[in-house]
Amino acid sequence: MRYEESLLLGVDVGGTFTDVVVTGDRCAPMRAKVPSTPLDPALGTMAAVDMVAAHLGLDRRTLLSRLTRFGLGTTVVTNVLATKTGRRLGLVTTKGFEDLIPLARGSRVSEGGWLVPPPSLVDRTCIVGVAERTTRDGGVLTAADPAEVVGAVARLVEREGVDAVVVSFLWSFRNPANELAARDAIGHAYPALRVVCGAELAPVIREYDRTQFALLNAYVDGSLDWLTGLATRLRADGLRPPIVLTHSGGGVTTVDAARRTPIGLAQSGPAAGGAASLELAAVRGDAHVVTCDLGGTSLDVALISAGTLLRRTRGAVVGHWTSLSMVDVDSVGSGGGSVAWIDPVGAIRVGPRSAGAEPGPACYGRGGVEPTVTDALVVLGYIDAARFLDGRMPLDADAASSACERLGASIGLDSIETAWGIREIALATMARAVRGRIASRGLVAADLALLAYGGCGGLFAVDIADDVGARLAIIPELAPVFSAYGAASAPLRRERARSVAVRLPAGDGALAATFAQLRLDVLDDLSADGVAPADRSIELEADVRFERQGSEITIPVLLAEQVAIVDDLETEFRAEYARRFGAGAVAMGIHVEAMTLRVVGTGARHDPGRAGAGAGAASPPDPVGTRRMHLARNGAAVDVPVLHRDSLTAERTHAGPAVIDAGDTTIWIAPGHLGRLDVMGSLVIEKEA
Repeated sequence: MRYEESLLLGVDVGGTFTDVVVTGDRCAPMRAKVPSTPLDPALGTMAAVDMVAAHLGLDRRTLLSRLTRFGLGTTVVTNVLATKTGRRLGLVTTKGFEDLIPLARGSRVSEGGWLVPPPSLVDRTCIVGVAERTTRDGGVLTAADPAEVVGAVARLVEREGVDAVVVSFLWSFRNPANELAARDAIGHAYPALRVVCGAELAPVIREYDRTQFALLNAYVDGSLDWLTGLATRLRADGLRPPIVLTHSGGGVTTVDAARRTPIGLAQSGPAAGGAASLELAAVRGDAHVVTCDLGGTSLDVALISAGTLLRRTRGAVVGHWTSLSMVDVDSVGSGGGSVAWIDPVGAIRVGPRSAGAEPGPACYGRGGVEPTVTDALVVLGYIDAARFLDGRMPLDADAASSACERLGASIGLDSIETAWGIREIALATMARAVRGRIASRGLVAADLALLAYGGCGGLFAVDIADDVGARLAIIPELAPVFSAYGAASAPLRRERARSVAVRLPAGDGALAATFAQLRLDVLDDLSADGVAPADRSIELEADVRFERQGSEITIPVLLAEQVAIVDDLETEFRAEYARRFGAGAVAMGIHVEAMTLRVVGTGARHDPGRAGAGAGAASPPDPVGTRRMHLARNGAAVDVPVLHRDSLTAERTHAGPAVIDAGDTTIWIAPGHLGRLDVMGSLVIEKEA
């Protein structure tokens, strides 16, 4: 096979494994998977690049010199939030509103099996108020006093030891003059201090959301510093294009842009998988899909409806509510590395704590002693310990069994019963998350295909689909590295938003004028990113609600001859509201408000070919052996046929129970189900008629 043509490379740095895929228009995708290196993600990235280069018969320099895209997804930003290792923050806010953030919204996150308030990004002692006020119309009622601001920050730096300061005032999205004046004063007095302005990052309504967004960005500032060393090393080894990073909106961005808003990478991996899922769904003709990214740390669930990857403009990030624009993903701590434990009433629980890459599950042999979902799957026979990662990383089945036995001893269960309980509890958590995500958007499970990927996706796909009532399960050929594939192919994406909070219809042209300015700003962003005019596309949208409602619905806005068409915005909102919630829910006689306008710009998609490697080899799918598996809690182990992924064809169906090994993943076909390959090489599993 020849590789003279240009190639695309995508990397997904996960909590347990680092995945890489290389693809081009004249070669099948090549992939690799190595353990992540949490202390220095660059080490795992380079190891993955070296491995995939070796698979191609190339050295690192030759591979890097032929790349036209180096896309990277990473969990490092999320890890900083999860491990609470961010910067020590100070907050300067409007006097009288110092308790806005500590009071929060009454939200809760899971910790040790209990629902507790989310960890605070800023201590109450590090919040100070200054006498300033901007009116709701944008008029400056009281100007910020630079001397007062600097004095407040001096106390934060000298007494509290803060190393970053956020400035966020009331109504600053209308007029940021006071915030900018405070920022400049702080910068002059403390030039080395990191200062972040809420209205500068996100000029949107709701001071809590806006302030949280600024706090999150300041908190994780510095989490991407390792990229500098990685980029320098890659350039020295022959890489020509710049690194691009997948962000929460489902596209990619430049390193410089990511540094300005690092929290945008908080859903980097799930968003990359969503982008790849959208491509595969479009090729298959599946307009309605629920995606399940099941890796070592969590299950991430997203939705494709009417051919569109659903997004949200507000939501929680590791328990912190904010105005981050992101793919609408719901995550639960139920992955391959999720640790099992016994709660005070003697019931098995799984997650959300994960064993990660170090020490990892007990079967990894790296010092882990607590049983995980992976250990349970080894004990039950779903995973072949000797052939894990195609035999490159054999697992310790005895260690897995011992870990399960120790956990179950306290409640009178043996290792097999404990392992079965771990798998069933994990599966129930996954199914509950999928059902909740489907219901939240008013969709019907029977209309959906379930697309599962990630290292563990194929082992749970058919059971999750059965539990929630999805019509079929799809496991892509590139399932183990699907998010890395998304990093290689997702388009560059930029967006600008501004809150207007006006009652519809707005007849003074203000909405069209705001859209026009946002569009120019986005075009400037794309130009700065090097996107050619012919490769740019622009979409407009507005967040609309009934007056004084707490939430909005995002409505697409047409652009005709460079002018936004907003005359029908109220009518379109009422129609969409009725579609989602029923005609009887539409409030008659209540005014409608346009709250926030948004312009999204994208570059051309990097087309690496197909999201799969073809429909398999021509050889018949004869079993390569059998595996002893436990298919019921109290049942004896049975011999289950094992097929190799490369031997499957599109011409034959494969009846369960069966196990399909693919080197870097395993797929389970349950009894009463049939599996077949589609033209993209994806395995499609359906119930027997």
